[in-house]
Amino acid sequence: MSTTLLPFRTHHLSLSLDPQFKKHSPIISLPSSSLLLTPKASNFLRRNGVLARAEDKARGGTGNPSSVQPPPPKPNSDNQFQDVTSSGSCDPLCSVDETSSQDYEDTYQPKTDILKALAIFGAAATGAVAINHSWVAENQDLAMALLFGLGYAGIIFEESLAFNKSGVGLLMAVSLWVIRSIGAPSTDIAVAELTHASAEVSEIVFFLLGAMTIVEIVDAHQGFKLVTDNITTRKPRSLLWVVGFVTFFLSSVLDNLTSTIVMVSLLRKLVPPSEYRKLLGAVVVIAANAGGAWTPIGDVTTTMLWIHGQISTLPTMTSLFVPSVVSLAVPLALMSFSSELDAKGRNTDDVLASEQMAPRGQLVFGVGLGALVFVPVFKALTGLPPYLGMLFGLGVLWILTDAIHYGESERQRLKVPQALSRIDTQGALFFLGILLSVSSLEAAGILREIANYLDSHIPSSELIASAIGVVSAIIDNVPLVAAAMGMYDLSSYPQDSQFWQLVAFCAGTGGSMLVIGSAAGVALMGMEKIDFFWYFRKASGFAFAGYAAGIATYLATQNLHFSPTTVAASLPFISGS
Repeated sequence: MSTTLLPFRTHHLSLSLDPQFKKHSPIISLPSSSLLLTPKASNFLRRNGVLARAEDKARGGTGNPSSVQPPPPKPNSDNQFQDVTSSGSCDPLCSVDETSSQDYEDTYQPKTDILKALAIFGAAATGAVAINHSWVAENQDLAMALLFGLGYAGIIFEESLAFNKSGVGLLMAVSLWVIRSIGAPSTDIAVAELTHASAEVSEIVFFLLGAMTIVEIVDAHQGFKLVTDNITTRKPRSLLWVVGFVTFFLSSVLDNLTSTIVMVSLLRKLVPPSEYRKLLGAVVVIAANAGGAWTPIGDVTTTMLWIHGQISTLPTMTSLFVPSVVSLAVPLALMSFSSELDAKGRNTDDVLASEQMAPRGQLVFGVGLGALVFVPVFKALTGLPPYLGMLFGLGVLWILTDAIHYGESERQRLKVPQALSRIDTQGALFFLGILLSVSSLEAAGILREIANYLDSHIPSSELIASAIGVVSAIIDNVPLVAAAMGMYDLSSYPQDSQFWQLVAFCAGTGGSMLVIGSAAGVALMGMEKIDFFWYFRKASGFAFAGYAAGIATYLATQNLHFSPTTVAASLPFISGS
């Protein structure tokens, strides 16, 4: 075997052969003088431009970068995954740990940090003293309401306070249960209530963790390219409708956050940076929220209602499908007739090269999608909680990826252990904190008192559900739906009643009216640098029109007893008459 002898004038040559694992893989540091390379390694370095630069330096080049032009790397499934740390920037989903530490070093102020730490410890000490005060035991409801309001204000203004909402939510949950244990008739009663609440909350958290991991594995294999590569139209109005309905049906299976990320990434390949692309991004948000409202696994709020028995699979899908379509079609129609579309949608040529799918990406996409769709079937067949079906699908996909990538050490990022390190764990912990906080208010009877007040002053359940949707544009819909579940039990509104279906629809679609009203909107803000007031001027009116039209459609179909199943049953060739 022949080798390449390469002299070096530099002291060291450092190579990171896999940029995806900068944090985990050792940097190869080769000493000076010479380097023996096999032809295979030599060709690898030439393809990546490393050897060409080293040879130029060894020949005594003057540092003219244009003198040697390394050939562009061939596209393959291994080099398509770019490390976010290479550019010193971080996309909206990457971990804070992956960003460059240079920004931290530049802005580090020891005195300010010490003051913040002292303030936090002082607040904690004050809270501990207050909790032990007898006033808390005598005024449990007021103390819990004040603490919940204070904690939720910290969640709303997390950007201004520089505190992560997940940490605030966890602190709020623990503090509320401590107050509940003080005000309960006995500690044993509080422990029993906490045990029951933890069992219900853990089902949702396990479900979300399993779903997010499956989606992350499919995305790592570029499996969603099977969907996005089929969008070939470049006409502005046609692209508006195609993007909207592709997002709509994609979000019915995935969560709205993942659907938004996939579709906005697609828009970056189809449309250059422009106002038109921002408008398409707003369409993605509206469509993602509408698509997640009519299936039990499309949005976290519908998943919560489904797991706890307020809604079931088939009646919800058949009753909410048409209103959800209307809530998307109305904004699309209004945008299509807008004069702004003509001025903004002229140049829609491809601006980025298409990435290649990872090996066996089609297989992983099919199995991952099947695992998500199988969850309602699993619940119907076994009667067991849905999170077990989700964990079953994750286990199947885990074994599959281990098998198809066995012995491929350079593709560890395509396996489940690496996917677990990339999922939104802090989001799951936020849900845990919020749901435990709301369950403490339910255990104390506070939510029941609020429900009685609303029933006496707002007799219409439709108005209550609609108000939840409007408020969800400002406040996160998870605690709103959790509060509604605590205020009204199945004896007040049975399973699949109009109230619960309207809550599922309104909480899902109402967040589109403001860009901060949903996880999809927040992701769009980060990815496309869209601010609150731009979205309010350009998209909020369209989203509100769709929201109102969807509610009207739902009420009309229920009063007329119209649904896709009843229409299908009335057809002669289906009913058999």
